[in-house]
Amino acid sequence: MKWLFLASVVMFVGALVIVPLIVIRLPADYFAGKRREPSAIWGSHPVLRWLFWGTKTALGVVLILAGITMLVLPGQGILTILIGLTLLEFPGKYRLERWIVQRRPLILAINRLRARSGRPPLQLNSASADSASDTTADNSSRGPCE
Repeated sequence: MKWLFLASVVMFVGALVIVPLIVIRLPADYFAGKRREPSAIWGSHPVLRWLFWGTKTALGVVLILAGITMLVLPGQGILTILIGLTLLEFPGKYRLERWIVQRRPLILAINRLRARSGRPPLQLNSASADSASDTTADNSSRGPCE
């Protein structure tokens, strides 16, 4: 039981440090396209590709299971589950990520954090993030598959 508490504390502190760093380092056009281009790792040697994919998938599954556990124990359960989901590969993942990021409170917080770091706001469509976040309020009732 102690290891679960320790994992919860580590995930909480890690989320406070790592998530803002990732958000700041994202390219401004990361969510601008309809599809995401494949990572450069997918063009490398097949053994490296499978090793990378297997490690990433295993870590994603572990984080999802830890997040589910943290829903009833102290910790950042939902955040941990979301981080685990981003590591998995499944159809519609990019659309789901875009749908989550387009929620008005989230995109405003992300762009505020990016502005404090001197980074341009995230672009959700071909237009700027400001106009995209203004139209997000109208689209907030739609699901990720629409």
